[in-house]
Amino acid sequence: MNTSELQLESKVNIRPATKDDVGSMLKMLIALAVYQNQETHVTATEDDLIRDGFGPSPQFECILAEVDGQPVGMAFFHATYSTWKGRRGLFIEDLFVDESVRSKGVGRSLVKEIARIAETRICHYIELNVVHANPARNFYDRYGFVHLDDVLTYRLSDKRFHQLASSPE
Repeated sequence: MNTSELQLESKVNIRPATKDDVGSMLKMLIALAVYQNQETHVTATEDDLIRDGFGPSPQFECILAEVDGQPVGMAFFHATYSTWKGRRGLFIEDLFVDESVRSKGVGRSLVKEIARIAETRICHYIELNVVHANPARNFYDRYGFVHLDDVLTYRLSDKRFHQLASSPE
């Protein structure tokens, strides 16, 4: 870790997101999608995030990284379970650090906080997916995340999802 990382990391405040942070959360989600050239895929609204993150049955949690009271990063995560291992874990759905503070320890602070949360919940792993073209892939390698070559992510959505769900058989 270089000196600028140490200096900035000491000023980073990590805290749980609240309903009042939803506007900032959505802006960072959109910025993440733009960074990955995927901005047309973001359809979430503030109402969606309020309903699914702060309603009666939360589907995700989010932590924010702040510097001088301003949000500069975030991590969305949720519980997961490995039936083969018989262990629970946390899945990082989205991790974003503003370009102005990248390579200064903010991402590390976010991942470290999720690791602490996982440990207190007696989780045994943290997982995440990384887009092939994401230049931050080496960030995860540095902290010991292992790319699983034998696992492919598949998704059924939109029209095909609805066709399957409503098929008579």
